[in-house]
Amino acid sequence: MRLASIGALAAVLIASTTALFAGETLDRVTSSGKLNVATNAGWPPQSFLDDSNKLVGFDIDVATEIAKRLGVEPTFDTPEWGVMTGGHWGGRWDVAVGSITPTKPRSEVLDFAGIYYYSPYVFAVHADSKIADQKDLNGKRIGVETSTTSEDYINRRLVIDAPDFPPIEYWLEPGEIKTYADSMLPFDDLRLGDGVRVDAVIAPEQTVMNAIKNGYPIKALAGDYAFREPLVVVADKGDAEWTAKLHETIAAMRDDGTLGKLTEKWYGKDYSR
Repeated sequence: MRLASIGALAAVLIASTTALFAGETLDRVTSSGKLNVATNAGWPPQSFLDDSNKLVGFDIDVATEIAKRLGVEPTFDTPEWGVMTGGHWGGRWDVAVGSITPTKPRSEVLDFAGIYYYSPYVFAVHADSKIADQKDLNGKRIGVETSTTSEDYINRRLVIDAPDFPPIEYWLEPGEIKTYADSMLPFDDLRLGDGVRVDAVIAPEQTVMNAIKNGYPIKALAGDYAFREPLVVVADKGDAEWTAKLHETIAAMRDDGTLGKLTEKWYGKDYSR
């Protein structure tokens, strides 16, 4: 089933936003000439530090393009995930571009400006694993990054806050769930060997493919995706004019093919629709 369009999602969310400080953020960004962006520091290829200690990645390129279209320069900060997605920013950041899933709890503290790409989730196992079918993961040790969609899914509490999103089908009964503070740490344990510390990891297809590209001895299990999630650009709750401006900018980037080109650049595939 096709997920809701960016327009439908934004229309619902913007309509539910109380404009307590309408226009305040846009005025601040315009007058300062800077867009303060919250993102991640260790989640390749979304956002990570390269060999020169420069922050690069898909989310960085998206945020940079948003800033460009607003006529300002981007500045980046990398707060803890729970802080970035917890809202109540107090003006520290203007926007967060961090591959954030629109869930119901987050909708209470954040405004979702619009979907900018989609991420299918897959199971990865060690290259030497004899597991060939996803159903064989029942009873196994599964690694996930904490405070993420992966953790919510594995604990059967994931609720995507997007119109017409199909219900999540839960079938996995893990024997043990191991949580990690960083997106690549589950893969670091998985690479140690089949079943040494974990039997499998669930993560976005983009993250798994990037790990394989970078030499991790792992493979993605064949079969249907566990689920497919929309990812949104978010703003702190309460400034409807700013959220609308971000929505307008993201929609233009989708319509002119910029988002498609950026996903192909970083993932080798168009995940923008």
